[in-house]
Amino acid sequence: MNDSVPETEVPADAPAAEEDAAEPAYDLADPAPLDVPRTPTGDADVDAALERLGDVDHLATDGHVEVYEDVHGGLRDALTALDTRPGPPAPPVPSPAHRQPPPKPYPQSYRHRS
Repeated sequence: MNDSVPETEVPADAPAAEEDAAEPAYDLADPAPLDVPRTPTGDADVDAALERLGDVDHLATDGHVEVYEDVHGGLRDALTALDTRPGPPAPPVPSPAHRQPPPKPYPQSYRHRS
């Protein structure tokens, strides 16, 4: 049994495969915008972070990491701000005139008996 594939002859007048390949409308190495719609959320911090994502449309792939880390940090800060609850106001700091004097040491005549 022979497993070899028979060779097919290419006619001399046939166009080369490379010539038939359609050229893309843009260079594949250049950044291409994704045109992902960004719907406003109503929160200014979140909306600003989402708008920052649009910057990756004009950057090469190696520039995306910086933008993604920046957006992630902004969204994390917005979520952290939602978790903080307003507590009671801090107690007022006494002025120097209202401070109590330090406690006096025990008299020297006091001796501990054991």
